[in-house]
Amino acid sequence: MHYLQGEASQLSSRPIFTSALRPVAVALGSNIGDRTSHLKYAVARLGRLLVGMRVSTFAETQPEGVVSQSAFLNAAVVGQSAEAPTELLTALMMIEKERARTRPFPSAPRTLDLDLILVGDLVNSSPSLELPHPRFRERRFVLEPLLEIAPDLVDPVTELTVTKLLARLDLRP
Repeated sequence: MHYLQGEASQLSSRPIFTSALRPVAVALGSNIGDRTSHLKYAVARLGRLLVGMRVSTFAETQPEGVVSQSAFLNAAVVGQSAEAPTELLTALMMIEKERARTRPFPSAPRTLDLDLILVGDLVNSSPSLELPHPRFRERRFVLEPLLEIAPDLVDPVTELTVTKLLARLDLRP
């Protein structure tokens, strides 16, 4: 994840618990190696974590906020889960690790990047996890794939749908 450094084993084990299924949105990206294979692997693994999962089209995008990196292949998935957000984040980091993801420095090129974007209407700010993802509202490469599969998904902070968040982004100079 772009804003979290460290290993999955360092995350807080204190769960935010509920047994009800909640919508979960995850952004996927890769800009090293066989990008398509990395994303397909992640989709297959996420399919075991999320019920009723929908997958966006894979789209090539240019890196944002970094220089001298290869283009990304990006996508998003949305499904349902009753898992605690910390458990979901740990699972995402393990999937990244299975594809040899390293974190030598912030925004380093990556084989696989999985960002936990939303978990239902939960809002959380802790050293190990911030929900919703703090920068997803400004990222076209996250909002466009989400628009394809979940246009009515609501950001619990702004109370805007993905459709409205993207329209707001389009209005920026």
